[in-house]
Amino acid sequence: MKYDVVIIGSGWGGLVCARELSKEGRSVLVLEQHEQAGGCLQSYRRGGQTFDTGLHYVGGLAEGQRLHRVFSHLGLMTLPWQRLDDDGFDRITIGQETYRFAQGYDRFAETLAEQFPACRQALREYAALLQQVDQLPLGSPEVQRLGAVNAYDYLCEHFADPLLVNVLAGSAMKTELRRETLPLFTFAHANSSYVGSSWRLRGCGSMMVRKLVADIEAAGGRIMTGSEVVSLKAVDGRIVAAVCKNGECYEGQHFISDIHPTMTFALVKEDGVLSRLFRRRINALENTFGMLTVSLALKPDTLPYFNHNKFVYDTADVWALHEQANGVGGVMVSCQAPADGAAFVQQIDLLAPVRTDLFAQWKDTRVGHRGEEYRRLKQQMAARCVELAVRVVPGLAGMVSHTYVSTPLSWRDYTLTPDGSAYGVRKDCRQPLLTMLSPRTPVSNLLLTGQSLMLHGVEGVTMTALMTCAELLGTDYIQKNLEI
Repeated sequence: MKYDVVIIGSGWGGLVCARELSKEGRSVLVLEQHEQAGGCLQSYRRGGQTFDTGLHYVGGLAEGQRLHRVFSHLGLMTLPWQRLDDDGFDRITIGQETYRFAQGYDRFAETLAEQFPACRQALREYAALLQQVDQLPLGSPEVQRLGAVNAYDYLCEHFADPLLVNVLAGSAMKTELRRETLPLFTFAHANSSYVGSSWRLRGCGSMMVRKLVADIEAAGGRIMTGSEVVSLKAVDGRIVAAVCKNGECYEGQHFISDIHPTMTFALVKEDGVLSRLFRRRINALENTFGMLTVSLALKPDTLPYFNHNKFVYDTADVWALHEQANGVGGVMVSCQAPADGAAFVQQIDLLAPVRTDLFAQWKDTRVGHRGEEYRRLKQQMAARCVELAVRVVPGLAGMVSHTYVSTPLSWRDYTLTPDGSAYGVRKDCRQPLLTMLSPRTPVSNLLLTGQSLMLHGVEGVTMTALMTCAELLGTDYIQKNLEI
């Protein structure tokens, strides 16, 4: 059988594309190397509990916000979403002081202005920028302009207080902080929808995956797990088939890759399909840092549920911490909202940015075969995460029954992202056209989707997946159905 569209990878971008295209009557096949769909949004079970991987909260689901319209279209607003605390969905602790990010653009500015009164007007202007970015069409000239503005320079120019520059970056586990390269559009977009409204699921993130998988299959689409694509066969400059490790070959009219661009183009092995210059340019792209995730199973009835996220740092220079990422100097503390509405949580996640080269000596080893030194390093980093978290969750260390740790190598093994990069290709305000990739490629029937395009995160990947769909369905379809 020859499919209209063959999609490589079942991460969030691949699933959104598959859902939209199959709903429009296209015959769709999704090929996933692992036994579970979902990529960074998949969940896993340990000791009878379900833990999330990449999903901890989502912004922009209030009525009138863009992601609310899109999620309504995708049937995802029927899931049990819970809005986080209006007066502080994110709480940033630097030193002995805690700063709250309130929901609502005006309230966000006024709440921070209580602690930074001299910056009140600058905060109002910044909040107005966030609100503007939340509604910008992705192809607009303003997006291109903001993509060429340096985020750190903008903040330093607008805010006289260096501490506020770091506080505003304090919830930036949602993006990578780089003084020299981070575009203002990337930084603002990573924060804007959350300030509009912030939500988490009551239960695990795999509910989102299961909903799209069910829609895809109901519309006639097919998802094949355990099907690792090892090459994309080309004839006369077009991809004609995806070849899997087990020898199976799947023909298609169009192909969409939801894996990292470097890995995607490495699958095209025939000479002449891609120029050497293009391959060099793609292979030279830098990737963002990795993420250490410490998932803690808690003893029963020890930690009351908290309806916000906590960020704690042992340095006032949050930007330097992200740039160096050579240890654990800051951590995000997040818990899953109990599905049954219970008063206590059963688990908590601690996330910290770490450099991928810290694990370079084990990059060629398989899961379960990395030795005692690797396990010891994980334990040391996990202990450091707990040490920081205790500052905002007193007594946490004594509440823990089991600890599960994943490193950038874990991300690499499950997402095919080089070195386990947390957010794919690093965006660079000095080279926005080179680093903010579009869905199109030099191969006319091969498209890209996923977090290495213009935007990352749940909202970013959803929006760029719709851009990928528009290449096949037309922009009129997207505008008509989603009003974006």
